Amino acid sequence: MVDKGIIEESSGSWASPIVLAKKKDGSTRFCVDYRKLNEITIKNGYPLPRISDTLDALNGSQWFSTLDLKSGYWQVEIQPEDKEKTTFTTGQGLCQFKVMLFGLCNTPATFERLMETVLRGLTSEACLVYLDDIIIVGRTFEELLSNIRKVFQRQQKANLKLSPIKCRFFRKEVSYLGHIISADGVKTDVQRQYTISEVSLDFAPITVVL
Repeated sequence: MVDKGIIEESSGSWASPIVLAKKKDGSTRFCVDYRKLNEITIKNGYPLPRISDTLDALNGSQWFSTLDLKSGYWQVEIQPEDKEKTTFTTGQGLCQFKVMLFGLCNTPATFERLMETVLRGLTSEACLVYLDDIIIVGRTFEELLSNIRKVFQRQQKANLKLSPIKCRFFRKEVSYLGHIISADGVKTDVQRQYTISEVSLDFAPITVVL
């Protein structure tokens, strides 16, 4: 992560503990517990879109494309004066994040504000955005192609990078925010449904890093 420019050594006065959690496949996930930091953080009040409103706005579209940003939060740099607040302990000293990460209480609001600013004037007509998930729509193939160009131009200007393997283009039906979207309407994506027995309720609100 140091080589990728995600973290760097820290000499600050802040420190949050790391937690090692077991994955289902037996491997280990590296996490940071930022609960104490979140308790004293002034909350960002920027609202996230209501998913139901987002889905309702898709009515009338015939063609769809979905985009997914590559490690979206990591594409946003943390202000220099705030980096030390993300400091965490390691067996070899202290490290801090250079980029925004999942688990900090203001990350979702900050990222949503960024995306809506980048795509201002296009949302609700050409595309809709929920955090790092973007859906581009069109009543015709040609309109969708034109809207894709507009979105790409905005993202290129903002230097935002996509994850190509997670993007879908020129579809009559797509999965978006846990739903199947098509010209016929919106329905729940059964592949994303989980029964209560499949979800562990024994968890702590910690930050997943890897």
